[in-house]
Amino acid sequence: MLVSAPVLDVLCPMHLVLSATGHIIHAGPTAQKLCVTADLLGQRFLEVFDIKRPRAIVSMADLHKTRDLKLHLELRDPPRTAFKGIMVPVGDAGNHTVVNLSFGISIVDGVRDFSLSNADFAATDLAIEMLYLVEAKTAAMEASRKLNLRLQGAKIAAEEQAFTDTLTGLKNRRALDTVLKRMVKGTACFGVMNIDLDYFKEVNDTLGHAAGDHVLQIVAQIMVSETRKTDTVARVGGDEFTIVLPEVRNGNLMRRVGRRIIDRLEEPIAFNGQDCRISASIGTVWIGEEDQSSMEDVLSNADVALYASKHAGRSRQTVYTPALRKRAPNMARAERRQGPDAQ
Repeated sequence: MLVSAPVLDVLCPMHLVLSATGHIIHAGPTAQKLCVTADLLGQRFLEVFDIKRPRAIVSMADLHKTRDLKLHLELRDPPRTAFKGIMVPVGDAGNHTVVNLSFGISIVDGVRDFSLSNADFAATDLAIEMLYLVEAKTAAMEASRKLNLRLQGAKIAAEEQAFTDTLTGLKNRRALDTVLKRMVKGTACFGVMNIDLDYFKEVNDTLGHAAGDHVLQIVAQIMVSETRKTDTVARVGGDEFTIVLPEVRNGNLMRRVGRRIIDRLEEPIAFNGQDCRISASIGTVWIGEEDQSSMEDVLSNADVALYASKHAGRSRQTVYTPALRKRAPNMARAERRQGPDAQ
């Protein structure tokens, strides 16, 4: 041989040296990695590789005619990686042949299938540059993926914050409007409860706003604990709350939920050694499957029922009926005569 095997191993590590009979008598270090189950040495070249082009090559005699021409070939065994190659005769008698292989555009697959690194290629091989580009692209895509995840998380957090009451952690009016708009457009039945705290103003006036904030937080916890995970509990004003209960077939569930909330809110709430005493008035409206009420109608009807609870003595729940609306003006006048301190 005119060129020693160690030199070839450095200059073109993915080469093979064939004998005149087509047996592999030397394999470069990278070429040997291509045969993961056995040693390449001693195997017949045409039994290891399937020549795709030029076509109709079935023997070494056919193969020798392709000298100095490009070959398109692939491994016969899995993963059947595709290669490009060129054959060059060596030695004075030309009885040895060097086949230098490359992955071509399938280099990424080759690197993955055979766990190759830049050390498996010649230093001048453009494959190294391609590997760097692939690594850079992979790193950039991973960075982009992580950035997108962070942005998505920030977006979700911002949206959640925009729909959350900061004091109580409940949904706010914006969230309530979103839920109600969806409910009235659907065909399922649901219920709405408007809740107003009785005597809350006295807590603020006598014990201060810190006590009032504490009471609101405890009230929020109670309402969440007495409703289902599928229900929406929202704080829509200072001491005003609304609960939306989906999939309610009749008013019985809402009556039970309202009764539990009223009973629990009548228990004193401790703050700095003082008892804060409040109660709750509730107006409830049930929307059946055939009801065509708008969101505004639903909230207005719940308010009318809430007004009725206030007028009847507070600490109670009233379910809306059309008859209540006829009595609403009289109840409003009576409420105004009593004045705001009645709360």
